[in-house]
Amino acid sequence: MTQQRLVFIGDSITEWGRFEDPLDLGDNYVRIIRDLLAIESPEMFPEIINKGIGGNRISDLAERWQEDVIALNPDWLSISIGINDVWRQLDNPDMEQIYPDQFERIYDQLLKEVKNQTDATIILMEPTIIEEEIHSRGNELLKAYLEATHRLAEKYACILVPTHKAFLDVLATGLDVPLTIDGVHMSSTGNQLMAKTWLETVTLFK
Repeated sequence: MTQQRLVFIGDSITEWGRFEDPLDLGDNYVRIIRDLLAIESPEMFPEIINKGIGGNRISDLAERWQEDVIALNPDWLSISIGINDVWRQLDNPDMEQIYPDQFERIYDQLLKEVKNQTDATIILMEPTIIEEEIHSRGNELLKAYLEATHRLAEKYACILVPTHKAFLDVLATGLDVPLTIDGVHMSSTGNQLMAKTWLETVTLFK
């Protein structure tokens, strides 16, 4: 059987460490997913490609979509985006911002291109969190981007990974183990939670 191809694309949460890694995977949730798939589903183990780049917003994905997604012709495509679209409003408010309507419009076009030009099964991951406080300003701003992600998942029949919900559920327990190192980038625990949520949702390899 021909080996299938799984492409992950996103921002620094997806990229984390991949440019220092000879395998170009990094030290992140993508690597954990790779490791667990190799152990649990060796007969269906896909080729895994990480195309995360730090700082990316949805507009940055659009600029490299043809090369980093369409040209790779993935069988499965997993997208994690939206954190920087909100975070830039907080840490760099003077730059040109991407608000929810523009976020959804660009995202819609990218998904349309995947549907029209490939046979990929699309997996949308909810944006995770901005600060480990359920009602932080970042998490409140993130709600509109989550809603857009949900609408697009329904419109294009994508698999939706409830990453944001998983993080809020853990935060609600009061667990005294950090999920991030700075409110956004994952600790080892956060990466484990992302991978666990992804694997529980995406059953294609089981």
